[in-house]
Formats: sequence, structure tokens, C-alpha cells
Amino acid sequence: MTILNAILLGLIQGIAEFLPISSSGHLSILNNLFHLTTTEDGHLFFDVLLHLGTLFSVCVVFWQDIVQMFFEVLAFLNVGPLAGERRPHYPAARLFLMIVLGTLPLFLILPINDMMEGLYYKSIFIGVMLVLTGCILFVADKMRQGRKTEKNMGMLDAIIIGICQAVSTIPGLSRSGTTITAGLATGLRRDFAVKFSFLLSLPAVLGANILSFAKAIKSGVDWSLLPAYLVGTVVAILSGIASISLLKYIANKGKFGGFAYYCWVVGVLSIILTVIFG
Repeated sequence: MTILNAILLGLIQGIAEFLPISSSGHLSILNNLFHLTTTEDGHLFFDVLLHLGTLFSVCVVFWQDIVQMFFEVLAFLNVGPLAGERRPHYPAARLFLMIVLGTLPLFLILPINDMMEGLYYKSIFIGVMLVLTGCILFVADKMRQGRKTEKNMGMLDAIIIGICQAVSTIPGLSRSGTTITAGLATGLRRDFAVKFSFLLSLPAVLGANILSFAKAIKSGVDWSLLPAYLVGTVVAILSGIASISLLKYIANKGKFGGFAYYCWVVGVLSIILTVIFG
């Protein structure tokens, strides 16, 4: 693991994690076809750091929403600095509830998590899922602007988006693309669909990293590579912040078509290269 490799992997993680092009799909292609990887070379700890870096990116971009949720949940429970204030609605606290409901379907994936991880090493399957991601994004481009936000989205909306997030744990399927499209399908406003998708990723990524951390420590950490790990993590954070900001802008314009074509090209190339080079 060189610093250059760490920078490249951090860049790919930060960009592909949030742009609707599947970070797992891209890392799988690098691993299976080009042998540029993290986990198979004993760098599972670095993989955890990269995901924590992208988690931090979401916190940086949406810190106001996160802080507001925290204080409104406390106020709803009649504790904290906002306790005693009479409010007709607690939109941020309601958003927190929607995130909790949307996270619940992930527990259905736990029994088959090992099988899901095994798909990561099947490049043809990854290619097919990238093509499917392109189709999902193409459909998202055709959807009309919704009107729902945290103030009026329903519990069923959150659960449907959560189920789609659980399905998107399949390697090669974009989490952000799938959940944003599901949000648009349930009538969410475009900007809110993006925000909800990213906030919904917080418990999902945190939970996945808690499960992976024990494996990482058990597999061993090469502390001599810590400088490379840290550089890659910083790159993942910065590129993640840039990617979220870009996607927010693109979603408001309703232009996912470019990502759809990109996923189709990468998916088909992955399939062809796998067939040729095995």
C-alpha cells in the first residue's frame, strides 16, 4: 500500500460513495480486474477508515440538520435547552423518526451479510448491477418533482426507502441512487430526497463499520502504513464533501442521465473485460 494507492482509493471512495455510481462496484472492479485493493492485502482497517471518512463528510455537510434533530428530540422528551418551548411541530425530530424507521429494514440483511460480501468478488455480477443502477437513474430522471418533506412524509415512505436501501447493499448497486430514486417515487421533493438519502446513510454506515471494526482488528493492522491510511482517509473526506455538494446541485436540476450512461458503460466494460481476462 503506497501513499499514491491510498490517495486513489480515498478519492474513489469519496466520489463513488455519494455520486450514484456505486462505490462497492468500483472498488470491486479495481480489486478483481486490476488487483488494486484494500481488504485482500490485509488492509481491512483502511477500508473501515475510508468509510468512516465518508461518514464524516455527511456530518460536515448536514451538521445543522443533525444538531437540530438532536435538540428537537430532546425537546420532544422535555429535556435540553429547548425543553418547555411550545411548538406545533417538531420537523427535525420527525425527520429523526423517519431515519429510524428507514434503518430498520437493514436488520433483515444481517443473516445473509456473508453471502452479500461474497458477491463482491464476482465481476460479471458487479457489471450487471452497475447496468441496473444506470436503469434506476434513467428512471429517476423522468420522475416529476414531489412535494413531501420531513413535515409531511409518511412512515410508509420511510420504510419503502429503507427497504430499497437494504436491497442496495448488493455490491454494484448504488445506495444513493437507489434511495434517492425511491424517495422521488414516494413523492419527496428532490432536494429533500437527497438530504434524506444521505442522513439515512449515517446509521447504516456506522453500523456496518462497527461490525467491520472487530474483523479489522482481528485480521491485524500494519501500523507502519498508518501515514498512508490517514492520507487516504483525508482524501475520502474532502472528495466526499465535494461529491455531496455536486449531487445536491445535480438533483435540483433533475439531471441523473449522465450518471446512467456512465454506469452502463462501466458495467458493460466490466463484463467484457471479465470474460476476456477471466
